[in-house]
Amino acid sequence: MNNTELTPGLTKLRRPPSIGAKLGRFFADLRRDAFCYLFLAPFLICFIVFIVVPVCMAALLGFTSYDGFGSLRFIGFSNYITLFTQDIIFLTKALPNTFLFALIVGPGGYMLSFLFAWLIQQLPLRIRDYYTLAFYAPSMAGAVALSVVWIAAFSGDRVGYVNRFLLQMGFIHNPIVWLQQPEYLLKVMIVVSLWMSFSVGFLAMLAGLQTVNRELYEAGRIDGVSNRLQEVFYITLPSMKPQMLFSAVMTIVSTLKAGSISAQLTGMAVTPQYAGHLVVNHIDDYAFIRFELGYASAISVMLLLVSYFAMRFAYRLFGSKEEL
Repeated sequence: MNNTELTPGLTKLRRPPSIGAKLGRFFADLRRDAFCYLFLAPFLICFIVFIVVPVCMAALLGFTSYDGFGSLRFIGFSNYITLFTQDIIFLTKALPNTFLFALIVGPGGYMLSFLFAWLIQQLPLRIRDYYTLAFYAPSMAGAVALSVVWIAAFSGDRVGYVNRFLLQMGFIHNPIVWLQQPEYLLKVMIVVSLWMSFSVGFLAMLAGLQTVNRELYEAGRIDGVSNRLQEVFYITLPSMKPQMLFSAVMTIVSTLKAGSISAQLTGMAVTPQYAGHLVVNHIDDYAFIRFELGYASAISVMLLLVSYFAMRFAYRLFGSKEEL
């Protein structure tokens, strides 16, 4: 028997299973593991009702014109065409502000979280918990910290902590209205967001550092690892990829959905001259002020797609081959 006679058989063996076969296998597994799915049912139902259904509804509303009171009117891709061709505020304010905000707060907060988690890990065990709580507390305070600490710090009069310090040091001669002047507002938002970036991702990194096998460091010194920086790159980071991935995903989500910070700092839904206007603020503007729910849904879908591709990039960096 020659090789040509074996070719059809080999081709048949290598042919991928059909969709019907995959569905049959799926339902067979479902019947076999029905008891396990029974315990998963509460989560799956909540996930479908509160995540899948709203996302599908937003995707459908993005193709309509709807004010929340009248009837739906299908308009196709008009909302998306308007978004990228006629919405001047989105193109000149919301999109650049969000890109700059995410570029600084995202990687900056991520690296700061790892840096301080690594430094806390080097401290004695008896005082480590106090430092962890001190760094994690701002993220728990949230809006309270914004209204009590940062609004008082950046108050536009001479009583504000920042103005008072700069006036006493002679750096300025008149108080600066930090939260109302467009050239300062986004910078203040970035500073406050970095201060609040030590959240769940920070705790995940700290937990990941505690799971690294100490014997790997001893083996690394034998293999030529000579300093702490090499230990971080060659031993620490590869050993805590799951925690780094989780922290990256949480950082992406928290950064892209940041929008309430500008309203909490300024007390206005739309900031002066759109200086602190992010994509989320643009969605709130059209959804809850102008009641153009179809257009707001289209913006939400675009933000969802950006979040998805950013998370895929995080999976490329820290995910295993099976997760790609």
